[in-house]
Amino acid sequence: MYRYTKQFQKALVEWFNREKRDLPWRHTTDPYKIWVSEVMLQQTRVDTVIPYYENFLEKFPTAQALADANEEFLLKQWEGLGYYSRVRNLQAGVREVVENYGGVVPKTREEISTLKGVGPYTAGAVLSIAYGVPEHAVDGNVMRVLSRVLMIDEDIALPKTKKTFERAVMELIDYDNPSAFNQGLMELGAMVCTPTSPSCLLCPVRDYCTAFHEGEPEKLPVKTKKVKTKKIPYDVFIVEDEQGRILMEQRPETGLLANMWQFPMVEVKKEVVTDSVMAELYHFELAGKDHLMPLKHVFSHLVWQMDGYILRATDVEEPPERAAWLTLDEVEKLPLSVSMQKFLAQYRIERQKL
Repeated sequence: MYRYTKQFQKALVEWFNREKRDLPWRHTTDPYKIWVSEVMLQQTRVDTVIPYYENFLEKFPTAQALADANEEFLLKQWEGLGYYSRVRNLQAGVREVVENYGGVVPKTREEISTLKGVGPYTAGAVLSIAYGVPEHAVDGNVMRVLSRVLMIDEDIALPKTKKTFERAVMELIDYDNPSAFNQGLMELGAMVCTPTSPSCLLCPVRDYCTAFHEGEPEKLPVKTKKVKTKKIPYDVFIVEDEQGRILMEQRPETGLLANMWQFPMVEVKKEVVTDSVMAELYHFELAGKDHLMPLKHVFSHLVWQMDGYILRATDVEEPPERAAWLTLDEVEKLPLSVSMQKFLAQYRIERQKL
């Protein structure tokens, strides 16, 4: 394959320049904006990201603006994208850029890799797309394409395997146009060289693809199955007082959905409740038959299975630390996870029935 490197580069780059999707982050070479797009695109569909990206840059158009942002306001702009550690790490990394590099994103892998939340892929994507530096940017799409082109049968679920693909990219990369080359590999994996039923007849590099000539591209890449996710049952309580206020609690500063706001949650069948204001607040009654529709919140390694209830407080006490009685308007301004937004929507419907 490597003897056809120039032909491979030419076919891939020309195809990308001709067929690439019109995406907002492809209209800029600003490294800060490219960085934002790459963080948002981690584990999130392109169509979902587009409106978030445009809104985010409207609110935080520069690195300085993001560095100065209030965390609660920042989380609100990210609300619904999930994986909130991404935006916290992004802000921390951008603050390092402002403080240590005068607001200019570093141009070398060594320097950019020291920033909070910037791993090998993000570093290579920003460097190649924004600065035109020939650096590898290996994601799942790239591994799938190259596993088929080069007939690499190493298990891509193993961290060490990524090094194999990083070396392969550096062997193949177009030093004259690393941006289009890297983006071309990603685009090819997303649009043509898909996990199942790849469109080989539409592929611009099929002439150089070993798996295509072997006749079984679907068998690659090799990937071991994920460990089964853990399921945890929760009861979620929307507690309202006589004034129509709602009881809210803020999650811990670290861990899942850190600092996000939620309705009080209690793990079902847990012997000691220590993580919810429900442990300290009582004197509630079920508000009629307001048992809300069950919901799931899926994380990468576990699933919260949640039942929701509307409760009415009959003896209101002062809430403990990191909790508050808030009006509905105030609740809607808080950063909430998708599951909490859905419970809130159900609550509004139930209240309209009264």
